[in-house]
Amino acid sequence: MTDPQAGPAQPVMTQPGETKAYSAAAIEAGRLLFAQECHFTWGAAALDGLPPAGLPEIAFAGRSNVGKSSLVNALTGRKTLARTSHTPGRTQQLNFFDLGGRLALVDLPGYGYAKVSKSLVASWTETLKGYLRGRVTLRRALVLVDGRHGIKDSDGDILKLLDDTAVATQVVLTKMDKVGKGERERRIPEVEAVLKAHPAAFPHVLLTSSDSGEGIPELRAFLTDIAQHG
Repeated sequence: MTDPQAGPAQPVMTQPGETKAYSAAAIEAGRLLFAQECHFTWGAAALDGLPPAGLPEIAFAGRSNVGKSSLVNALTGRKTLARTSHTPGRTQQLNFFDLGGRLALVDLPGYGYAKVSKSLVASWTETLKGYLRGRVTLRRALVLVDGRHGIKDSDGDILKLLDDTAVATQVVLTKMDKVGKGERERRIPEVEAVLKAHPAAFPHVLLTSSDSGEGIPELRAFLTDIAQHG
């Protein structure tokens, strides 16, 4: 668990949603880390199935089909590392990936799904809560939000949970290649205004597109900083 006011520095923002470029050295360090071997190591459907704590962990959370698996694939430069699907609820466990023996990427079950049983949703929710509350190696939660739609009620619920569990949180807007300039100018301040009510969340969003590659080098640099400094 970490304090969003401490640890790795955030990139400098010049205006809402606009990230000042990382140094060439930071971008290269990110490229090198994410070019390392990355492989699936563990799947846990319940708390008693979690792997032993080891590497610093980055958790990827988001509504079903927000693009979690696509973002993991884009970051690592692989097409099939994390399974992608158009069917909500296909990620039914916490999937752990080892990145170069330096960082663990954790793909969490999507929330906001509608095509699975209430009992299964309840089970996943309890597992997620337990993971967030008790995982000492968890360094950051990335909450992925579809840039076309902004923060939904279920996103607000996960942000509240992350506040309660004191997990430092970074909101990442996905699919920004599908968001026009005018819509960006509205959407980014709108989302960042919501984040002011969440003490565990950093106040600025990061922008990404798994298709166009927007923001991927910067996000790699950001996560590499976490891997280096915890």
